[in-house]
Formats: sequence, structure tokens, C-alpha cells
Amino acid sequence: MNYTIKQVDKFKYIEEGEGEPLILLHGLFGALSNFGDLINYFKNHNKVVVPILPLLDMDLLHTSVGGLQKFVHKFIEYHDFHNVHLLGNSLGGHVAILHVLKQPERIKSLILTGSSGLFENGMGDTYPKRGDYDYIKKKTELTFYDPKIATKELVDEVYEIVNNRLKAIKIIALAKSAIRNNLGEDINQIKQPTLLIWGNNDAITPPFVGREFHRLIPNSELHFIDKCGHAPMMEVPDEFNRILHKFLTKLNEPAAVA
Repeated sequence: MNYTIKQVDKFKYIEEGEGEPLILLHGLFGALSNFGDLINYFKNHNKVVVPILPLLDMDLLHTSVGGLQKFVHKFIEYHDFHNVHLLGNSLGGHVAILHVLKQPERIKSLILTGSSGLFENGMGDTYPKRGDYDYIKKKTELTFYDPKIATKELVDEVYEIVNNRLKAIKIIALAKSAIRNNLGEDINQIKQPTLLIWGNNDAITPPFVGREFHRLIPNSELHFIDKCGHAPMMEVPDEFNRILHKFLTKLNEPAAVA
């Protein structure tokens, strides 16, 4: 995936295409590569924007879901985006929900896939086992239904993060913040049309989490994808893009006159 990373002020991001903004928020161990197929497809229909979240660059005091939400708010305000379709995977979904609850004005729709915010299985109580490559490899493979998607490059990225003491501390701070910041009592206040795309084999935010989001968010629709884990946009990009495209197209159709 060879897209130019722009840097304006303190923001680094990818921006491709024209149209209503589709902003993609990655998860705790996420990267721009997670969204490669999604960018390639939707840049023909939307202005696709992927901000690089400063997961490991904020000071420890602000290394939290709330700190990331403030960053996203500043990013959207800085670019003066309107009618935003805000999509988040995993921790990125959690940040997206918090943003819609706090700053709903510019958001047209919300798309969540494998989102935290209600319940998640983290890397486990023993995480992070620094120096144990096989352990990190197994934990990374758990993200996917097909463990082969956890390439050596992906495992190496995670391994490098958890073996850096300061980065590991920040990852733990974010994971703990996500657990503390449970949004179950507030989610029913979301007014935006919401699309939930869930892997039927998600071991981190299992299918019951998707069902609970669907129950709590008034104007939501839920789609499950078989043989798919925690990152559907990576594992089954064609199916993911089809569901999302149909949802966005429907939003822009004029309402039928009775």
C-alpha cells in the first residue's frame, strides 16, 4: 500500500479520493495497512481519511480513550470536515463511540467493527511477556480466524512495541483505560445511523458484544461474517466493503414519499 502520509501541524494522515469524508480509526496494535483494501475501494466513492492515532506519543497522563477522542475531535475540527462517516476497529471503535457521544454535530454515521467499549478480551493477565516471541505470535494470531494473516511482519511490529518498556507501559495504560471507560449506560444516546460488522469467530470482542451494541444503539444494523475474527476489513475485505457500500448508499438515497 503506497499512499502518501501527509503531515499538517501535528497530524499525520492519509487522504484519498473525494466526497463525504470516511474517517478510519485503527486499534491498539493497528496500522494503516489494516485498511489497505478499504482505502482502495472507497477512494472511488468518498474522501477516505486515516489519521495516525498518537497511541504511543501522548504523555502518560493523556494516554487514554478520552485523550484519543480529543485528538480525533481536533483533527476533524482542523480540517473542517462535515457529514463524516466515522469508522473504528477495536480501540478505534471505542474512540469513535466516545466521539459521537461527546461531539455528534459533524458525524453523519457510525461504523463499528470488533469495537471495544462494552467488553473485550485483552492480551491476557500475563501480557505483555517481553522477550517471548512465540507468546506474542500466538496472541497476534488470535486476532484472526485464519492465523496465516498474522504475518511475520505483523508479529514483528507487535513484538517491537511490547519490548520497548515505555511503549509497553502506554499500551497497558490504553488497555486499562478502555476497560474503565465502559460506555454501556450511554450508548443508547447515539442518534446517528450505525452499522455493526462483526466476525462470527471474533475471540477478542465475541459475537455477543456485537449483539449487545445492536440492542443498545437505537438506529443500528448488525451483520455477522463467518470464518472471520476481530478485523473483518483485513480478513474478508470484499464482504466488508460490500456491506459498508450498501449502508452508505442507502444513507444517501432520498426518502420515499408516502
